[in-house]
Amino acid sequence: MHPPFYLEEDFFANLNQKQLQAATHRSGPLLVLAGAGTGKTKVITSRILYLLQQGLARPENILAVTFTNKAAREMKSRLQPFVDAQSMFIGTFHSICARILRAHVEHLDIGLNKNFTIIDAKDQIALIKQIQKQKNIDAAAHVPKEVLYSIERWKDQGLQPNQVEAVNSLSMMHRQLFACYQNELIKSNLMDFGDLLLYSNWLFNNPEVLDIYQQKYLYLFVDEYQDTNKAQYDWICSLAKKHRNICCVGDDDQSIYGWRGAQIENILSFSTSFPDAQIIKLEQNYRSTCKILQAAASLINYNATRHTKTLWTERETDEKIKLVSCYSDKDEAHYIASVIKKKILIDEKSSIGILVRAGFQTRVLEEAFMKKKIAYTMVGGVRFYERAEIKDVLAYIRLALNLSDSYAFSRIINMPKRGIGNSTIDNISGYAFAHNVSLFHAASHMLDLNLFTPKISASLKKFIDLIHELQARYKEQKASVVTKYLIEVSGYLAHLAADGEENAERKANLNEMCVAIDELDDISVFMQHASLLDEEQFSQDAPKSQVNVMTLHASKGLEFDIVFLPGWEEGVFPSLRSQNINALAIEEERRLGYVGITRAKKDLYISYAQTRNLFNAFVSSRPSRFLKEMPDSLFEKLNSFDL
Repeated sequence: MHPPFYLEEDFFANLNQKQLQAATHRSGPLLVLAGAGTGKTKVITSRILYLLQQGLARPENILAVTFTNKAAREMKSRLQPFVDAQSMFIGTFHSICARILRAHVEHLDIGLNKNFTIIDAKDQIALIKQIQKQKNIDAAAHVPKEVLYSIERWKDQGLQPNQVEAVNSLSMMHRQLFACYQNELIKSNLMDFGDLLLYSNWLFNNPEVLDIYQQKYLYLFVDEYQDTNKAQYDWICSLAKKHRNICCVGDDDQSIYGWRGAQIENILSFSTSFPDAQIIKLEQNYRSTCKILQAAASLINYNATRHTKTLWTERETDEKIKLVSCYSDKDEAHYIASVIKKKILIDEKSSIGILVRAGFQTRVLEEAFMKKKIAYTMVGGVRFYERAEIKDVLAYIRLALNLSDSYAFSRIINMPKRGIGNSTIDNISGYAFAHNVSLFHAASHMLDLNLFTPKISASLKKFIDLIHELQARYKEQKASVVTKYLIEVSGYLAHLAADGEENAERKANLNEMCVAIDELDDISVFMQHASLLDEEQFSQDAPKSQVNVMTLHASKGLEFDIVFLPGWEEGVFPSLRSQNINALAIEEERRLGYVGITRAKKDLYISYAQTRNLFNAFVSSRPSRFLKEMPDSLFEKLNSFDL
């Protein structure tokens, strides 16, 4: 037993009976089925503190895995008042796997070293395009984004190219590109997000490596378990096999990421994977009114593949859900804008969310908001680390830290302009491919062999010398100081010197990046931090304005006083694509509707249009089948002209 961790006697008094039961579970497998708004984060943090209080573990024996950095920060902030949360490992799958790989990557014995770079989706696409160009593969017939989608799904399953079964000529070509893609990553000392799980699972096949982490982490927590894929499931089971103190928290009714590899079977079959598991259902909702929850429950009950549970609340109300019939999509947008305008005048503090099924729905909404002079935020704009100037400077840093990073080289070899044209870059790429070296090393070799004109040689030598200089400086000097130096000496600052508000903003962004580097005070830690932020492309920070427009997928984890759900028509929601797949696809659409409904705290508006402009043609629409799956008694039925 470890020394007890002290908490006030009444610390657990604010937990309801089911929350308390989960929080005080001492050992063995535990599945917490946490319905929307039932306080799952409170349960996770309370159980961590209970384990510490009871002396069952020290902080460093706790491993909590989340899907987003935002969720990890929230968990740490709730724990910090009671314990040093920094001594626990609370982070995303990717951040945890990256740390494990940097410590043991040599055990893979495939040519990677601990200075590997994690690349994002844009670099992945660029790599696939480069391979297609080298091998003369038609990118129109094999669209790079579709190739990448196949690769990512295979990695979600824990598969390498030689393990992929090609069922037709298309998958055969994708498999061939997958093999070339992996070879190029390894040659350049790169990994993508899928590799972090894939290679971590390889490491766990080594008993000595696995034993290190099984001995270290006595208690494992997994948040949003319904969103795990096969590779994540295997990783979790490996870590939990020794002590079996695994606590998975999630809600199968909110499993909405099947299209990107999530397996709802993981949460549905938890008791099969862990036969001695205890299952606790959290059903008391603290967010929404009773009618909103009744609608959500009625809808989700039509799904066959789920754990049975029923949300309930003490928040009684006579307010019904507004079901609005509109003539057209423009009519629908005008109605929503008009209602929002009135709501804002009544209460300037109410948060408002407009949650659409597809991005195309936002255009008419934005036009209506502009006409009504309603300020709004499109949640999901360009994120800080995805901005061009940030990615340019990050590429300089990446190359300085990893000379094999050909994709960083490609981005900055002529940024800013240094007179190196496409033909020169093609020659370097050809040499690199022929001699199986990185672009940086190819350029260096070709310089030694005098294969360039004097002008190009001078430019290339200056660039290569700069990268070597930066490499040395990052080893010896303060990281933020070196970064400021590279921004200036590379010519990038002069590149932004033209007058104008946009360039001033870019300079401010670069300065902010230097501040972030200074805060972490370690360039390798910062680069991993920046790389891993890209994994949150489907999750958003808390909305910053009163009116927020976003997709239903992006709304998961958020809540609003007032929610509008437009476009509940067949072909829009459920989507036409889901209707053409199978019943399971419709079930995922239904779960998406459940998520949308349960974002609302007080007022909920669901609307549909009788006609909608799709692909420059007006089409007649039928109300969504989902509307028929909720009782009429919960709705106040309106027409869009009833303002």
